[in-house]
Amino acid sequence: MSHVPASAGRSADPGRYVGSAQRRVDGEYKVTGAARYAAEYAVDGLLYGHVVSAAIAHGEIQQIDAAAAQAVPGVVRVFTHETRPQQPWFESRYQDQVGPPGIPFRPLKDRRVVYSGQPIALVVAESLEVAAYAASLLDVTYKSEPHRTDLFQEQDHAYVPPEKRSGIAPPPPERGDFSRALAEAPVKIEATYHVAAEHHHPMEPHASTVVWNDGKLTVYDKTQGVQMSQAYVSEIFGLPPEDVRVLSPFVGGAFGSGLRPQYQLFLAVMAALDLKRAVRVTLSRDQMFTFSYRPETIQKVTLGADREGRLQAVRHEAIAGTSTFEDHQEVVVNWSGLAYRCPNASFDYRLAKLNTYTPADMRAPGATLGVYALEAAMDELSYAAGIDPLELRLRNYAEQDENEGKPFSSKELRACYQQGAERFGWSKRSAAPRSMRDGRELVGWGMATGVWEAMMMKTSARVILSGDGRLEVATATSDIGTGTYTILAQIGADALGVPIEQVEVKIGDSSLPTSPLEGGSWTAASAGSAVQAACHRLREQLFRHARAMEGSPLANESLDRIEFTAGRLQVAADPGRGVALTEVMQTLGLEKLAAEETASPDKEAQEKYSGYTHSAIFAEVRVDEELGVMRVTRIVNAVAGGKILNPKTARSQIIGGMVFGHGMALEEQSEMDHRFGRFMNHNFAEYHIPVNADIHDLEVIFVEEHDDKISPIGVKGLGEIGVVGTAAAIANAIYHATGKRVRDLPITIDKLIA
Repeated sequence: MSHVPASAGRSADPGRYVGSAQRRVDGEYKVTGAARYAAEYAVDGLLYGHVVSAAIAHGEIQQIDAAAAQAVPGVVRVFTHETRPQQPWFESRYQDQVGPPGIPFRPLKDRRVVYSGQPIALVVAESLEVAAYAASLLDVTYKSEPHRTDLFQEQDHAYVPPEKRSGIAPPPPERGDFSRALAEAPVKIEATYHVAAEHHHPMEPHASTVVWNDGKLTVYDKTQGVQMSQAYVSEIFGLPPEDVRVLSPFVGGAFGSGLRPQYQLFLAVMAALDLKRAVRVTLSRDQMFTFSYRPETIQKVTLGADREGRLQAVRHEAIAGTSTFEDHQEVVVNWSGLAYRCPNASFDYRLAKLNTYTPADMRAPGATLGVYALEAAMDELSYAAGIDPLELRLRNYAEQDENEGKPFSSKELRACYQQGAERFGWSKRSAAPRSMRDGRELVGWGMATGVWEAMMMKTSARVILSGDGRLEVATATSDIGTGTYTILAQIGADALGVPIEQVEVKIGDSSLPTSPLEGGSWTAASAGSAVQAACHRLREQLFRHARAMEGSPLANESLDRIEFTAGRLQVAADPGRGVALTEVMQTLGLEKLAAEETASPDKEAQEKYSGYTHSAIFAEVRVDEELGVMRVTRIVNAVAGGKILNPKTARSQIIGGMVFGHGMALEEQSEMDHRFGRFMNHNFAEYHIPVNADIHDLEVIFVEEHDDKISPIGVKGLGEIGVVGTAAAIANAIYHATGKRVRDLPITIDKLIA
């Protein structure tokens, strides 16, 4: 199923859905189990593949003895680098849409092992249990070679990537004279910040179910872009695109892990084509640690200011880990050039090769890392200058993007500061560290600024009105849990003036109109604008037909005087003069009326303006003075994100980001044992994430903001801004509570009491 009728949505006021709190139209499917995910489709004759992972971090496979595994009843085939079918991709450099410079990882290519956990075999059997058991019988002999997994040891070998990653801005050039300005600044700080690697861990693990039918494939994939997966399969297996259909109507979270095709997709398609059978490959939670993670980073931030706290010099340097075969790049240091006003700034961003898989974009990639370091450094500067942290930020407020020399398309950050501080009670804060307490707990208040790009991508959508007044909305985009089904239903319902219960949304199907990946917080602006454009085209058709009807009450009217509401076209100034949509369709004998449109960003506006979503985060922590146990008891996040399509799902997005930031600040860390070059806490028992007991009061404020430049529907995006700055606000609050500055995330008890 790749469609969701909006019958689960409810509203007493049809025609005014956009901007109102609507419950998710797909919610009923998820809570009843009707929603199907990539590994849940019933397929006749299905085979199951189990991936075998490498036990060394670097070296060669000397031998794989698969005899015992192959002898297990029910085992169909054991694929290794020696037994796999030949693929042209192994000799090419084909890259997916978001692949960084380098050579993409190609599973089972040869005997070389480049990271621990690398897939080295696929056991295919008649049942999942048999495949897993047989996989345990493989006898693999390795020849190990020295590996490099310690970023601190490799930082002296860090390099500037020779080729820029597509869509990722390099560090901006130096402006002014940083060295002179720093030397003359009476107040300065210099600090190094470390953020551990974090793995994407959506509830739904990565899986692909590939159905073979006379050489044509239907693929159910865990992905954030069905047309990307379609292009990938078509290209590397030499199949016509029309012979590959990819479906992903429901995605159980992704956080960026589905932006690239992961190796289970290749293995499942390879096996299905070779065996001419349906094959499913599902990765275990342990194997979710064998790809897709936020890179470990070491950042150094240097700030110089005058005695009033006005920035005179900013330098931001970062070193991030990447794989040995690709140069993964993120926008990490650039935020320090645009978040605050400063005439002298310098930036440096380098990579270090490690024997790991290539890092991947993870919710607000680059900004989550870079803004944390900047906002922690700004907090340190506030204490050095003796200025309130909020006041310091106001004194350095940027009225334009100084990296680009452009004005912002809109910026209501001052209002975020004001409303967030007022709701939080910031004015009651005692300035000195360790000066606030409640019983045995030290109380700390910290704050930070958040910023994330506001983007729109070219997207197409189709709408179809049926004779009974039902509206179908279709585009190939995905819904990764953000509420895309719901907002597209809202937009369609408003545009045609039909009840939301009569709107059916089709997404997550590669056969639908072209849509980019769901990522970057651009989906609402992009898919929403396309749906609106298609609906407006359909409105034009309907109006022409209605006006041409014999005796039409709209015969002498123009479209700009017409409103679509309650299933009717009517004169806005004279609602009695109108006609029902169903009457128009029946009079003309039409079963369906369709329109398709493409929405593109305004290139002129993009050239003139910089578009960003902003936020102000205020956090309260309580720290047991003797035990060092930390609790985040309150967070207030004030967000300026343009037009809010659905306050209910929008709030959910920001809360999810705040919890994400909580995990980054206090819990999440992929622990590498450098002796083995392997992530050791590869399960939910030892990879800690926030649970219900960790989360207390979270409050979201949406600051009113009008933006007519970023997208036709005025949306700036909310999926990622919630996480940006949250970890910094918590870290700053911990310093205020304890007087101890921990610059190594996550902040754990051992670091605090050391």
